[in-house]
Amino acid sequence: MFATLKRAAKALHLPTQIERDMAYLNEAGDRYDLEARERNLNNRARRGFGL
Repeated sequence: MFATLKRAAKALHLPTQIERDMAYLNEAGDRYDLEARERNLNNRARRGFGL
């Protein structure tokens, strides 16, 4: 019974902002791309779009 509840909860899980940001950073192809993505996230957070 608890396994079914766990599966249902996992299926309904929406990723948090941190999880989405980490997935975005993990898609970087090289260090320059990673640095550009980090700057993009920092600029977004500085402008107040870090919801």
